[in-house]
Amino acid sequence: MNPLQPRVSHQFDAFASHPELDDIDVGDFDWSDPSAFLNMMTPAGMAPPTMMQPADVRREAKEKSTQLFADFHLLRSILERHETTIQKRWTKKTRTQKLAILLAAWPSMPTTHRPDFAAFRKNAPGTSGLTPQLRGSYVWPYINQEDLLRSKTLLLLLKARGRNHPSVFAAADGDAMHIGMVSRAVVPIFLNEHVFMLNGITRDTDYGRLLGWDEHPDAFDWMSSRKQFLPGEGLLILEAQARVLAFLVACCRSILHEIPGEDLRNDALYPTQPEPVLKDSTATAGLAASLTVLAEEAPYRVPERLDLDKIEALLAARKEAAEGHVLALREDPGYFADHLNEMREHRQEMIKDVAGNVHPTLKPPRQGLLWCRVIGEVAVQAYFQLELYTELHKQAQHLRKLQRQYADKILPLEDLPEPYLAALLKFRHYLNQIAKGPMNQLKNTFAASPPMRSYFVREVPISADSSKISTMSRPGVKMDPIIGQLVWLLQTLWEDGQNLFLCRLPAVVDELDRLLTIEQRARELVSPYIASMISELSIVGECLRQIDIYQPWANGFQHALVDREDAIKRNFAEHTQSHARVLAALRDENIAAIRAYGDPSDNKFSYPVGKRRSKAVSDSLRSAEHHLDIFWAKADGLVRARAGNQDGSAMQRLLAQPRLLQRTPEWVEPPPKAPKEAGSGADALAGSLAAVHVHSGPPPSSSRKDVLAEAAARSAKAKAKTRGQARGQHVANTDDNDTDTGTQPPVPDVQPRIAVDARALKVLRILFFDPAANTTPGEVAWLDFLHALQATGFVAQKLYGSVWHFQPMTLDVERSIQFHEPHPRGKIPFATARRHGRRLNRAYGWHGGVFLLKEKAAGV
Repeated sequence: MNPLQPRVSHQFDAFASHPELDDIDVGDFDWSDPSAFLNMMTPAGMAPPTMMQPADVRREAKEKSTQLFADFHLLRSILERHETTIQKRWTKKTRTQKLAILLAAWPSMPTTHRPDFAAFRKNAPGTSGLTPQLRGSYVWPYINQEDLLRSKTLLLLLKARGRNHPSVFAAADGDAMHIGMVSRAVVPIFLNEHVFMLNGITRDTDYGRLLGWDEHPDAFDWMSSRKQFLPGEGLLILEAQARVLAFLVACCRSILHEIPGEDLRNDALYPTQPEPVLKDSTATAGLAASLTVLAEEAPYRVPERLDLDKIEALLAARKEAAEGHVLALREDPGYFADHLNEMREHRQEMIKDVAGNVHPTLKPPRQGLLWCRVIGEVAVQAYFQLELYTELHKQAQHLRKLQRQYADKILPLEDLPEPYLAALLKFRHYLNQIAKGPMNQLKNTFAASPPMRSYFVREVPISADSSKISTMSRPGVKMDPIIGQLVWLLQTLWEDGQNLFLCRLPAVVDELDRLLTIEQRARELVSPYIASMISELSIVGECLRQIDIYQPWANGFQHALVDREDAIKRNFAEHTQSHARVLAALRDENIAAIRAYGDPSDNKFSYPVGKRRSKAVSDSLRSAEHHLDIFWAKADGLVRARAGNQDGSAMQRLLAQPRLLQRTPEWVEPPPKAPKEAGSGADALAGSLAAVHVHSGPPPSSSRKDVLAEAAARSAKAKAKTRGQARGQHVANTDDNDTDTGTQPPVPDVQPRIAVDARALKVLRILFFDPAANTTPGEVAWLDFLHALQATGFVAQKLYGSVWHFQPMTLDVERSIQFHEPHPRGKIPFATARRHGRRLNRAYGWHGGVFLLKEKAAGV
């Protein structure tokens, strides 16, 4: 599937054709009767909304808000006097004691995390006649035993709701009901031509005020732009907030059971105390709370605000990872071969058909066709990831600049400045479109992945050359509930249908990561490659989540798109025109001409980098590097011939840099009794990336010596330029259009020494392996890798899937970097560890000589 095709929109389009509405008989329809209109538009089997009059809505709103604020002020008074006592007592209680308090305050509380997800899976959307408990699962999905029995969740909720005005939570409380509302499990009342005031309303008497469109000049705009709420939504939010505050007051009374109710806020007995700090147990030195934990705690904290710094840092690190992947494919023959073989193992051709036969491309003489598909897929994915994440990072930088520029004009009841709004909508559209890539990859690779392959079969292909493959569940093989839940979540992502539209990408990724965290069985069924695809979606999902919490404006983004969507879609299509040409250039029939140069099945990319140097080992390393250089020269030539000029692309800029490839020098016999092997530095800087790139290097027929000779002329300037920038310049401030004019004097590549403990130093010596030293190559435990990067000055945060984000804290750089946790074993193979070292070298200029043992630091 083409990842450049737009995602299907499941949003109702009032201007589009809707054949399903053609059969509605409107001959005798009374257009003056709103209830008749609602009955006509309500799908069969679903209950229509209840009509209410303005006076009834105002009366109900007054009743709910009065009780809401009575409990809010009581809760605040209790916390001002007793929060420290409440925290101490709750922490000391057993699970049974906590559960008794929760159930006394909220009988029939759902047992599991996100009960709305469970209800949605088990009940058809729009099911009428919901029980009160099932309705509560949709209205208060964060009120459940599993979450509230955690050590500090209730304490977080108490602090957030008792110390902040209800208006702070209005948009978040409405958004919490999203699945219930869009699935029509929860149906708000209907009242036309009115708006319900909650956002930004801090006066108790005005909170929940109902305004007719003719009562205020901005009333219609507040409703249509969704800065405020429809009456039905507003009443639901008041109901939700009133119930939560009453629940929290009841919990406090139970915890402080010995204090009579009338004395809880007696100043003489219990004077106001300073607000206690709730210790954050989710983060330790060098290790930030994971996104999973932050997502689980989000409903119990004060709603977040749009954090463009975080978005920019995530995308900067993901862009760096895309660059590192491209460079590793071109520099490291072992990485290139491993990646090709991994992609091959996840192709649907690897699934046996319904008769138990292997795919024709796995049998002579058609194996070459399969390798064409694999090689083309690897090249296309590397190109797309680099281009698209570079563009997203550029847009995030622009957004951050606009947010600061218009900071004094961004007000809750005002429209966002037009340039800022347009940039946000464009960024949101790009995120949604780019999510399609990993969604498609999940669809095409999950069933074929080694852990899942036995559960699926493939239909017999129409012809041996056909690339269309259909898979299905293997007859007679049952999936246990854990597998069923895993498949449902992944299917929701890759089908990109109504379920994903209703649940939304960030929520599905949250649930998927939670399942993989708590269920060992689910983790065993996810291969490292599938985990990396989940991580890919998690980064896009986190960016989308940040946009979704930008309230009150996020509720109006769909309305704001009406006049802008066509232009944004055209912009995306124009931006990706060159990507489409590259996709066409790397089709199977074109790759066939260069397939032999990239096919790893003959072991020409065998790369024994962990062995001590000898002439035979050095020759093997050099041979693999030589074959890799030849392949990429051929591949670049193919893209140039078929796709045309790629000037201005992120790939062209990256490959045109005078960046150094690490290449093995020719073997020189060491002198007798020499302490070290002469010429044994496996990673000597002896090759230039630009020299072997087809746009700036010699033709593919040039020999390895010709390539290296040209590289030698570039080495001094390239070393000074690339290392100095990587170490000292924040990635957010780099200009992708900068080119080397040759006018700046070389910057000395002087690295500050970093003192670390023995545990970290052992890891770093493997990452920056020197075969001439006494370092012993070997695996690295993931926890030891985390410790080593924390010791050098990073704070680590687990995102979703397998990806971890490392943010510099005590270093003189701001550039972040991301690495994947090994899966399913917690060990990093030596070859992978060495590649991590190369990425750190490219990003920060680090090498083995930078690090020293803390005990020796004083003498340096």
